[in-house]
Amino acid sequence: MPRNLPIPNPLRDRSLRAAVEGKTILITGASSGIGEASAIRVGRNGAKVILVSRTKEKLDAVRSEIEEVGGEAHVYPCDLTDSATIEATAEEVLAEHGGVDILVNNAGMSIRRSIANSYDRLHDFERTIQLNYLGAVALILKTLPGMRERGFGHIVNISSMGVQINTPRFSAYVASKNALDGFSRSIASEIVDDGVAITTVYMPLVRTPMIAPTTFYNSMPSISPEEASTMVAKAIVNRPKKQSTTGGRIAEITYSAAPKVQDALINGAMKLFPGSGVDARIPSGGSPRSGDASDGPRD
Repeated sequence: MPRNLPIPNPLRDRSLRAAVEGKTILITGASSGIGEASAIRVGRNGAKVILVSRTKEKLDAVRSEIEEVGGEAHVYPCDLTDSATIEATAEEVLAEHGGVDILVNNAGMSIRRSIANSYDRLHDFERTIQLNYLGAVALILKTLPGMRERGFGHIVNISSMGVQINTPRFSAYVASKNALDGFSRSIASEIVDDGVAITTVYMPLVRTPMIAPTTFYNSMPSISPEEASTMVAKAIVNRPKKQSTTGGRIAEITYSAAPKVQDALINGAMKLFPGSGVDARIPSGGSPRSGDASDGPRD
């Protein structure tokens, strides 16, 4: 008989404080954008926040913000593209804090490049998969055993509405996020009776440093990091399989019903916005390298 299958309780406290107070929450890409806003929000509501990204100085600043609102935070600089560094950092976190109750896989990078400009750039796909997929999986593999043993845990994967739309020119990014989706869906049925939930949050366009170099985004609908952190908070409170926007859900339905029609429509829309052969990546310093022109790491 399954020992810990979730049973809906309409009377339970659905506040964020009830969901996170006293819990240890590890957030990657916590030095800016969605990760920073989410870390401050859960820290303000009583969580012990483990801040992970590459840049210690930025993490220290976020820790100070959390402490100013009465929260507790700990800084762990980590290169999430390096498996040995991830393992060492995770071991340190587990040794010092006894386990992670909620893991928010937020760190990521995006490359905007058409397939026609990608024929000789396999490395774009390799580096994107390394951070967005393998980095997240590495942390899951380290934190999941403790969650299962304790009979409680939650993995929140920050994905993109672009995965639902199948956004053109983002094949490296969309593929890496789809890989994490597939991994998560596959293991979900293995761990559901251990009290561990997995939620994928399909974010719409968020105004972060990751999208700043893509100038045509300035005229597109977007939300602030604080609004994005509300989606993360709702995911933590309700533990759904998916947290999405109405537009994202419609895109999933229309693609399931008429994929060729959607391909044609998106193809037409794509031609309204010229492509670029420029490498779309920002290093952790926060500003584009010479010659760079688009989206970069979310950390």
